[in-house]
Amino acid sequence: MTATPHAFYEHTRRQLELLGLPDGDAQGLPGSTAAFADGGHFRVEVPTVNSVQAAETLLSESRRRGFTINRITETRGMYRHTAREIGEYVSLGREYGAEILMSVGPRAGYDIGASVQTTEGSRIGYRLRGQEQIVRAVEDVKRGIELGVRGFVVYDEGLLWVLGRLRTAGDLPPDLHLKVSAHCGQGNPASAQVLEMLGANSFNPVRDLTLPMIAALRQAVAIPLDCHVDNPRMSGGFIRTYEAPDIVRVAAPVYLKTGNSALDGHGMSPTPAQLDDILRQVEIVVEFLGRHHPTARQSGARALAPAGAGPQTEV
Repeated sequence: MTATPHAFYEHTRRQLELLGLPDGDAQGLPGSTAAFADGGHFRVEVPTVNSVQAAETLLSESRRRGFTINRITETRGMYRHTAREIGEYVSLGREYGAEILMSVGPRAGYDIGASVQTTEGSRIGYRLRGQEQIVRAVEDVKRGIELGVRGFVVYDEGLLWVLGRLRTAGDLPPDLHLKVSAHCGQGNPASAQVLEMLGANSFNPVRDLTLPMIAALRQAVAIPLDCHVDNPRMSGGFIRTYEAPDIVRVAAPVYLKTGNSALDGHGMSPTPAQLDDILRQVEIVVEFLGRHHPTARQSGARALAPAGAGPQTEV
């Protein structure tokens, strides 16, 4: 006898519904009716853009080839970049109308602790060790803000709570965008709600969720989801190009993270050949959206800020 979806554990499912959670993964793949403030259903994000030169190549070449990259994400960490380099990232974002997100730098992978270097200890991801690392992470964010950055990738839930509280108190800019990294290892609706309550403006779930799992996340939170369409070899190496239209359909508003299948791993600087492969993969994903989900709208490049203007805010 074959059980129908959600046929079991009905009492627990009803209890979870009373908590504002879906009663299970969304097996019927219901479509999302939500969108970004500009009416777009999806945006394209290229992560692991760890040099100014790589960012400039991706943004200029995508414009020349006729497609839009909405967001560039740096992942080495801000404290690995000079003030001049960070300023150049910000200028490129303004020139090309792209969001620039920088990663908070002093995290476990850079720390002196040995545990994170082991197979078992690697489960802590990039989280912070000790209160001094919280202090330094906040300082890293303040340095980025002074240099014009308004979007940050956060790898620690405690730091997210701190930054969210400081933003609410007016100690940090109100337009600060806090993105939770996939390295936090969160991938269910309850965790997504917690992150939203802590101040997340977008949430990158673990990379290998099924479509029903992604659809359930959308039912639980209002913030944009950041979903991988492809991934480096060290993180699984999958390429979900044919699923991209369905990801947009069930998860909008969503950032499609694509291009990293050209890379071996995270934290590296792409070579010229890898940059070309990244651009090809982004172009393919945009093509597939136009071919298979033509009613889905991609957000365009943000309006260019006048020279000398401050950082652009989310639209």
